[in-house]
Amino acid sequence: MSISPTKPVERQLPTEEARDLLTLTRELVERELLPRAAADEAEGRFPRDVFRTLGSAGLLGLPYPERHGGGEQPYEVYLQVLEELAAGWLAVGLGVSVHTLSCHALATFGSEELKQRLLPGMLGGDQLGAYCLSEPQSGSDAAALRTSAVRDGDAYTVNGTKAWITHGGVADFYSAMVRTGQEGAGGISALLVAGDTPGVSAAPPERKMGMKSSPTAQIHFDGARVPADRLIGEEGQGFAIALSALDSGRLGIAACATGVAQAALDHAVEYARTRRQFGRPIADFQGLSFMLADMATQIEAGRALYLAAARRRDAGLSFTKEAAMAKLFCTDAAMRVATDAVQVLGGYGYTQDYPVERYMREAKVLQIVEGTNQIQRMVIGRRLTGGNGR
Repeated sequence: MSISPTKPVERQLPTEEARDLLTLTRELVERELLPRAAADEAEGRFPRDVFRTLGSAGLLGLPYPERHGGGEQPYEVYLQVLEELAAGWLAVGLGVSVHTLSCHALATFGSEELKQRLLPGMLGGDQLGAYCLSEPQSGSDAAALRTSAVRDGDAYTVNGTKAWITHGGVADFYSAMVRTGQEGAGGISALLVAGDTPGVSAAPPERKMGMKSSPTAQIHFDGARVPADRLIGEEGQGFAIALSALDSGRLGIAACATGVAQAALDHAVEYARTRRQFGRPIADFQGLSFMLADMATQIEAGRALYLAAARRRDAGLSFTKEAAMAKLFCTDAAMRVATDAVQVLGGYGYTQDYPVERYMREAKVLQIVEGTNQIQRMVIGRRLTGGNGR
């Protein structure tokens, strides 16, 4: 069963163009996402056509330069678009965030020739990307990755396995971190690998608790030959490229988490207004209204945190600590809010007739992806104390 959400979030946007962009996004969410999200999630259908629609609307390259096919929007605007998409369907919002992350290496560190040759196709909507950093034995300790790339003439021969890859098996290109040198961070490089490269294959998708419309799979490289001109930056620069991408990607996760939390709150509020017990709406009972107030406060605080970090990024300031704080706070808040939304709906909240149980299952993964929240605390702590470590 679906409940109409409450009025849209009021947003402060810097330009008329940005306001039009948010209006377009909301229209696409209403028309393309909400009518099918629950059914496609239940069946595990990947909405590839939705990403093409978003691409044709210019939403797959928002933070990148217009000269390369992007929208040249501030991160402050892009993240609010992402929040709206995630509120409608997390698989789509997170998918756009991952695609943006997968374009970051080329857009930020690639040569101008490679940007002009490849970025327009990557940002135009016909292609969808994936980001390959984690491996079966190296998750949080990303510098321990083992997938090797050996230079052989005009190509690299790549062997190894990447794990937990969003869009694994359906992506058109993979931004892959590989080992070209010695052990440790200094031996890692970044390659842009076409999805149809011989020797690149995907394992069956992982069987997940939520996010079933978003395929997550291991990617195997078995003697895959990648042209040497698809090296991003220089050999040995890959770990720095990966961390740079993750700083921005964590803001994307924070925005997605805020969208999920907002959707859960909207459904909880509307249910509390219409559900009557003891002769009046349950929203009138103080115990429940206080719960809704706490949920709303956490959402507003998280939104303010991720937007403040985005403005630092847009201003060219360091935002590593702020991105980690936003990812940590927003995803923890989303888990609390979604769980409380189930409680507000009582027994109905535990059924698939209402979407809040799905929000609760989806919120959990946001505390894990792109650096667990324990890793975020390590990043924040080291920035505060000047501690060393990867």
